[in-house]
Amino acid sequence: MSLSAFTTPTGFLLPSVHSAPPFFTQQPHPGTNATVTEQWTTLLLAYARHRKLFVLRVEDTEAADSEWVEVLRNERINRKLLPSYLSTILASMVSKNLATYDPPGQTRSALLYWRLPEEWAEVLHGWAISTGQLNTILTFYEITDPPIPSPLSDIPINLLKKAIAVLAKTGRSQLIAVADGEGVRLLAGKS
Repeated sequence: MSLSAFTTPTGFLLPSVHSAPPFFTQQPHPGTNATVTEQWTTLLLAYARHRKLFVLRVEDTEAADSEWVEVLRNERINRKLLPSYLSTILASMVSKNLATYDPPGQTRSALLYWRLPEEWAEVLHGWAISTGQLNTILTFYEITDPPIPSPLSDIPINLLKKAIAVLAKTGRSQLIAVADGEGVRLLAGKS
């Protein structure tokens, strides 16, 4: 089979390297392995952005109903990413601050940063401006599950808190205690 790009049922264009059987195997040569791991990192982050997926688990390599199946497997060449290799890829992503283990204290599930917390902070602040929500106290639920879907819909609370912390450093947010937990007030910021 020749190496060729392939469009998945969800409309994601897999690169031609996804058709190469060695791509699915951890390579013994450190330089080659670093290159392939970097290619997997790029692919996983692009796919996560395309599908708006935030969490990748080592178990996703084995689950036939995983949201990740079309990228972690290539049925056309009868290959799939092994759990041990995905674990190595996740460790590399965490070490480069492109992901974080979530929940903390384990290494089998990671929150992927297809947008860094700093980028999410700007998305959050821009959303507050465009919806007229500056200086309004918002619950995390109102941000993650708004009546009109937004780029922040379904963002994990841990990632939302990181974005809020970024804004707090520049005087553009305040955490507020609300009846059901925590909320935030987004501010114009210091000029």
